[in-house]
Parts: sequence; C-alpha cells; structure tokens
Amino acid sequence: MSFRKLFIALGIVSPLCMQGQNFLVKDAPAVIDAYVNRFNREDQELYKQDIPNCQASAFLKKNIPFFECPDKGLEKTYYFRWWTYRKHIKKTPEGFVITEFLPDVPWAGKYNTISCAAKHHFYEGRWLKNDEILPDYARFWFSGGGNPRLYSFGAADAIYNYYLIHNDKKLLETLYPELKKNFAGWEEEKQDSTGMFWQVDDRDGMEMSVSGRLSEDGRGYRPTINSYMYGEAAALAQIASIVGNSSEASAYQEKADRIKEMINHRLWDKQAEFYKVIPMNGRTDFSYARELIGYTPWFYNLPPDEYVVAWKQLLDSEGFAAAYGPTTVEQRCPDFRISYEGHECQWNGPSWPYSTSVTLTAVANYLNNYPSEVITKRDYVELLAIYSNSHRRVTENNDTICWIDENLNPYTGDWISRTRLKSWANGIWDESKGGVERGKDYNHSSFCNLIISGLMGIRPQGDGSIVINPLVPDGYWDYFCLDNVYCQGKSVTVIFDRKGTVYGKGKGFRVYVNNKCLFHTETVQKVIIR
Repeated sequence: MSFRKLFIALGIVSPLCMQGQNFLVKDAPAVIDAYVNRFNREDQELYKQDIPNCQASAFLKKNIPFFECPDKGLEKTYYFRWWTYRKHIKKTPEGFVITEFLPDVPWAGKYNTISCAAKHHFYEGRWLKNDEILPDYARFWFSGGGNPRLYSFGAADAIYNYYLIHNDKKLLETLYPELKKNFAGWEEEKQDSTGMFWQVDDRDGMEMSVSGRLSEDGRGYRPTINSYMYGEAAALAQIASIVGNSSEASAYQEKADRIKEMINHRLWDKQAEFYKVIPMNGRTDFSYARELIGYTPWFYNLPPDEYVVAWKQLLDSEGFAAAYGPTTVEQRCPDFRISYEGHECQWNGPSWPYSTSVTLTAVANYLNNYPSEVITKRDYVELLAIYSNSHRRVTENNDTICWIDENLNPYTGDWISRTRLKSWANGIWDESKGGVERGKDYNHSSFCNLIISGLMGIRPQGDGSIVINPLVPDGYWDYFCLDNVYCQGKSVTVIFDRKGTVYGKGKGFRVYVNNKCLFHTETVQKVIIR
C-alpha cells in the first residue's frame, strides 16, 4: 500500500498542514511529513545551517513538487535528496549560498563554497518555488567573493536554466556583463592555439583519473571542459538575446558552433566510437581508455545523430555497467581500479554520483532529442533505479538508511572515502581531511532534477513553452504523479492513473496547469504547453 492510500485509510491527512499549499493531490503534505520524519529520526545532525531538521518539513512542503510512483525506493530517494539539499542552504552577509560539504574543508573558498558542483546546485535547486536562494547564489559567484573558475563550472548555462523556470530577467540583466567576463577569462586561461580548452583532471573535480595520469600535471583536452564551454557560449547567446543585444547573441552563437564542431571533430575517437581525452603530453594521441565523461557532450545536446553508438558502452558489463552505478572508466581498461589505498577520491574506477547524474541527464536528453534507440526508456528507468538504490548505507546496528557520500564501490555499494576517512588518522577522523563524516549528505550531484525533467519530463523551453515528455515506458507502472511543479509562474501537475482508482481523476494521462486539466489521453504522451 502506498503512503497516500495509508494516510487516507487512517484518516490522518491534516487540513492544517495543507494551508498555503497548492497541491492537487491533497494528502501530499502528509506524505512529505512522513518521509522527513523518518529521515530526521535516522539522522545524526552534526552540522546545522540555515534550515535545521526541525524546520525541514515546513520548508519542503512550501517549495518542492510532490512525487509518487510504485517504486517506493525511488520515491524515498527523491525526498531524501531534497531533504539533504535543504541542509546546504546557507545564509551569509552576501545572501544565500549553497555548500558542497557541510563541515568546513580546507580547500573550499569563501563561506565553504566550491564551484565544482555548482551547476548541479542550480539544475537541482531551480525546481524550488523559492525565488531568492539561487539568485543570491548566482550573484555570489561574481560579486560576493566566489571564485567561479577555480574548478570547471558552466555558470551561464546553469543560470540560464534557472531563468527558464523562474523568468527572472532582471537577474540575467545584472549578471550578463559578469558572465561575459567569465567566459573571456576561460578563453584566456584555458583555450590554446588548437581552439580546444584544456583542464587538469583535479580542477575538473576528477582527480587521479586514468587520462590524467598520461600527462605530467594531469592536463588534457577533456570532453568535460569543452562541453561546458560550448554550453556557456550557447547560453550567453540566449541571454544576450533576452537582454536585447542581438549582435552579441550572434557572436556567441558563432563561438558555440565553432566549439561544437571542434568537439565533434577533434575529441571523437572514430576507432573507439567514443568521446575521449587527448592528454597534453606533447603528442596528439587519444587516451587509451573510455571514461564516463565521454557522455558529457549529450548533457548539452551537441553530438550528431550517428555518435549514439557510444551509448552501447553504458550497458556493457565490460564497459560502465555495474550493480551500484556506472564506473568512471570502462572495466576492460587495464588501469581500472577499485582501491582502498592512496588518495581517498579516485576517478579511475569507482562510481561517482557527480558523474552518474551528468550521464543520466545526458541519457534523458538523448531520449528526448535523438531518433535512435540504443538506449531505451526502460534502460533510463532501470539506470535511475540503480542510482537510487546506491543512496543507502547499512549502519552498525544493521539498519539500512538513506545516505549520500562521495565515491562508491560499484560492486558492493560501500562508500569508499567514508570507509577510509573514518580511520584515517590513528583510527579516527582527520581534521585536515574535513573532520567527522566529511562526506555525509554530500551535495556534489543531482537526483531530483533527473526525476522532474527526466523521468517526469518537465522541460521548459526558451520560447516560453513547456514540453512534458515522461520517460516511463508503456505498461511499466500503473500510476505516477508529479504535482505542484512551479514553472514559469504556474503550477504544473502530471498524473497517470491506468485504472482510475488512485487519484480520483479518472483513467489515463492528464496534465494540469493551475489545477485545471488541459490535456487528457488514455496513454502517456508528449505534450507541449504554449
């Protein structure tokens, strides 16, 4: 029985908890309460920031979409990731920022901020109804003391994708001059005479990578940084158009087109049928290994149709497929390692939620924008379930609780860095490594965005329309719902009820805007709301 049915049966849906809400599914706040109460009971709240556990339920009910499906593990992880994201919202003299680690770590910048995963913070947090937190965070990177180029960070793309939901034109007008300077800074610092951008694997947030070891200092022309810079140029073209500068829009689009051509021509290994790193070691050879970062170009929809052959490796057990998430390098690679020695954060085999969430975003883009079916909707849902199930830890009392940390053993689900760090210095946590439970509730990836824009298919467009294209395969589930999605000033709800017995709205697939049904059909279909 679902939580929804249980609450109805027990009669515990409180009218009080629904005040100020706009949920079509009226017991949604009670479901959120139940999940949050469970997470709070199982939590050791070591590091409180702006919204402590005792205020978590009220914040989430006010700000997040309600999600329900028959896979209760997936549903639970969705609410868990919102519960952990809330922990990282931090109020500062410069306004709100989003942190990556909860404890202060020596390598962080002002207010314990790190730009490495900031694009995930925006892609995830843009679905909050709150319209103050992320604008503050965006301004922080350019006027509040942040360092947006310390790590690879596609700031313009992230902020533009926030705009697609919240339509904050004033934010774009304010930040456009700074975003232009930031892009010019990347060009000056990391683009050379080849036209390609280079990055050190560590500054890509991917230290100890196989390709990084092929040059003395880890430098390489990487699919990541080059894709990010394509995304930056394309986003700046859109932003320039929005703020009324058509000539600069054309100039940035030309830059984007050149970067796209360069990526598809120079970083595509025809023999391996994969995007690869070219190490900067005085040669022009590709790295011998396929790495998961080869899927990053699909995050920005820039590969041509014929390159979809690369996706075969994601489902190959000698490629990236593993029980607890895709490996960061193909398992057939001679330098593939799952090591409990040396650096605690290695990108030469372990599964990393950061890279998994980039890859699954790319899969969703592939399913929406490419004609071939190398990867299917069923594959997406199953990969998403694997990612969801990796969000667990077995406690010393043999209880299984929700957990997100740094890097995973892809075969056992063990959180490698945690296992190592808890006895790093004389059998205890080491302050120089970030202290007690450094990686607990690690905000270095996305998950809720994969549910909302991927699985449920809410995809706002630059022309003001909203595409709704759920990736749930035909016949896979009997029901699902995403309710009260704030998008472009409206509340959007997507419901599928095969038998018409779950939500009381009748059989079939329905799309509501501001609680008014605008679309109804028997089967799940792609819908465009204009």
